[in-house]
Amino acid sequence: MTDREPRAAFARGLRQFNSHEFWHAHESWEAIWLLAPEPDKAFLQGIIQIAAAFYHHQKKNLEGMRSLMRRGLTKVEEFPAAYRGVRLEELRQAVREWLAVDARGEALPRRYPRLRLARGEKPSRARLPR
Repeated sequence: MTDREPRAAFARGLRQFNSHEFWHAHESWEAIWLLAPEPDKAFLQGIIQIAAAFYHHQKKNLEGMRSLMRRGLTKVEEFPAAYRGVRLEELRQAVREWLAVDARGEALPRRYPRLRLARGEKPSRARLPR
């Protein structure tokens, strides 16, 4: 894999996640996760699990959603608020809110969270695992 391929796959996954194509985001990121060194491997696994959680929500599999949200959140909690160009704290807050709302038995949010880049970053320029 060339240096550009992981960057392109990561950027594609961001676009897919933000378009609610969670399964495809999961697949795009999994290709680079397999080759990534730590700590990037854990970061990628966390966002992959969160993407898969939202995919399970789309398929009305709430138990799968809960399980993957918890596991993904645990992984991404280990990282700073912004990591590899991604504003990670916003994603963590959204996932915590989804889990809290679900635990209270309330209706889940109608909107999915977005993965946003830190100021000045672009998907093709975000610092990614090599």
